[in-house]
Amino acid sequence: MTPESDRYVVRSGRASDAAELARLHASVQLQAVTGGQPHPGIAAWVEDLLDGHPSVVPDDFLVAEDSATGCPVASLVGLRQHWSLAGVRLPVAQVELVGTAPEHRGNRLTERLFAALHQQYAADGVPVQVIEGIPYFYRRLGYDYSLANDGAPTVPIAALLAIEHDRSTHRTVRPATVADADALARIDRRLADGEVLVCPRDAAVWRYEIAGRRPADLARREVAVLVHDGDVGGYLVHSSRLSAAGELIVFAATADRPADWPQAAVAMHTYLAQVGRRYEASMEGSFTAVRPILGPEHPLVRLSPTGVPRRPRGWYVRTGDPADLLARLQPLLRARWQAAALRWHEPTMTIDMYGRAARLEFTDGRLSGVTGVRGAISPSTEPGTHAAIPPGALLQLALGHRTLPEVLDTWPDCLLRDRRTEDFLTTAFPRVPVQVWPRN
Repeated sequence: MTPESDRYVVRSGRASDAAELARLHASVQLQAVTGGQPHPGIAAWVEDLLDGHPSVVPDDFLVAEDSATGCPVASLVGLRQHWSLAGVRLPVAQVELVGTAPEHRGNRLTERLFAALHQQYAADGVPVQVIEGIPYFYRRLGYDYSLANDGAPTVPIAALLAIEHDRSTHRTVRPATVADADALARIDRRLADGEVLVCPRDAAVWRYEIAGRRPADLARREVAVLVHDGDVGGYLVHSSRLSAAGELIVFAATADRPADWPQAAVAMHTYLAQVGRRYEASMEGSFTAVRPILGPEHPLVRLSPTGVPRRPRGWYVRTGDPADLLARLQPLLRARWQAAALRWHEPTMTIDMYGRAARLEFTDGRLSGVTGVRGAISPSTEPGTHAAIPPGALLQLALGHRTLPEVLDTWPDCLLRDRRTEDFLTTAFPRVPVQVWPRN
């Protein structure tokens, strides 16, 4: 290390860091919005994360401390949670609040914090890390765009107000209360068993989302429930204020039964119009549109009025060990092949990731194990290699972001031994709808 880098110590966060970290992040995050002033919503968010958040304990923060002063000068936090990929439980950490005090920038503190973070997650068995943020920057730290995010059209207020609510449906939307938490958890359990990628919440987490945050917390969302004949049959999650552009943001929407969506969508859009007008009346600015942070194929979006198209965005995603990720997805791969009546004709299948490989073991043609092994020196010429897939491409396949034909079109160095291998991997990795609302 250089003498300058010796100046800093990277350590886990402590509960006693709350005031310093709140001050640090409020002074470096979203400064364009505040005109260079500390952001009160960021400060409240940090305080909430260090004060009873269901996905964070103090040592989930990593801090770069200036040895000369003993003060935190750079920090980030990983919010641990479990997502469900088509029914398979997957440990995930969402990285947030990456920031360095201006006078300490240029010392590679972000790189050091991420190196410590990745080392900790490798030891703890957290295979997937996700982050939103600066275009391209996180690619340098091993992340790749591997999950769809956004892409739904923005619905102008005029189109929204033109919707007529069919009162005969008896479906309404109202603000959620903590008494709804068990019903919301039940809906999430059912959603997690479906063919989607979701971040399910238990009743305790739902209670926190509804009533546990400070009012000023930037990450606070409003939760509403879809009600039919007195029973909770879905939910809607939206922003607690209008954006600078006058938009009401929708983060999640779910109906317990797919058949309910045509009527549920009308009730939800009617409610969003009412909320937007209420925000407008509270002097927050003009209500201009509803902006869903949802995919274009989400049921609420497909049943929305015509809106202004938006380009899809993505989350950066990283996995330190693609073979381990495949091992965790073993029940899902086995089920997909079984549903397609496919049996592998050899004892093993080797998927090489150019440095690391996964050996899939089969018994009577059915998947029975996945083991990480050293990759071949030249996967494209190694006789025992069935597929050579760059690790970024494999991550996109595993999470259902891309199909195999799409990967083959994009990555020339994605190589398959034969048509049989192609058929098996095409079945193993279909596109999966993303309905993730992370626990930030």
